[in-house]
Amino acid sequence: MSPFSRTLGRIVFYRLPVIMFCTLIFWQSSYPGVVSGSSFPHADKVLHFGGYAFLAILTAISLKEGKPLWSPLKIKIVTILFACFYGLSDEVHQAFVAARSASVYDFIADCAGSILGCLFYMKFLSRRK
Repeated sequence: MSPFSRTLGRIVFYRLPVIMFCTLIFWQSSYPGVVSGSSFPHADKVLHFGGYAFLAILTAISLKEGKPLWSPLKIKIVTILFACFYGLSDEVHQAFVAARSASVYDFIADCAGSILGCLFYMKFLSRRK
């Protein structure tokens, strides 16, 4: 196997989950919100937080494996910026979907989840190798 195909395989293996999860977020945001009552107050903020924490973890894994020469600080910055900007684009997207609206509080939950997800991965999960 050539070094090029091995590298391409690693890129696909680590980037594909990020792409798939971003696609899932976009697809889910394309439908009107669920009108039924939530099980507890601000449940949607918890879902935003958890979803973007997971996106940050996937992104950090992808960057750590795909860019081995990058410093941990650079990985953290790029991961958090990517996940926060994706959250912002998702809120803008929702502003154009019927029965949905953009929310600053959802964006704050997205960014908080992105930051904590990235820091959690870099502090605890990336050292398990």
